[in-house]
Amino acid sequence: MSETVSRELLEKAKLNQETSLIAWSELLRYFARGVVLQVDDSLDLIDVGYQISEDNKSAVEAWVEQGVLGAVSDKQAQSWVTDNRDLWAVVVRPWVLVQEREQERR
Repeated sequence: MSETVSRELLEKAKLNQETSLIAWSELLRYFARGVVLQVDDSLDLIDVGYQISEDNKSAVEAWVEQGVLGAVSDKQAQSWVTDNRDLWAVVVRPWVLVQEREQERR
């Protein structure tokens, strides 16, 4: 296994351990600061976090253009508050990435 592949696997494993299910209400202060990005459930949260941490601009720009990565809208934030929603989240400084998975939707 190459050193690059080993490092990628190690970094993804670290991100996976730092990922947790958290109440949206706990993330509101980060939303207010504008540092929360929503990751569509068609993407792998860990892979997105890894690509952001590696500053892979082409991947990130493609996701943004496709509408599968972006800022959480005020409407979406309010919906999550109303529903008392739990989301998967991981911090990739300066961002907090959140993902609503289909099975968690009520």
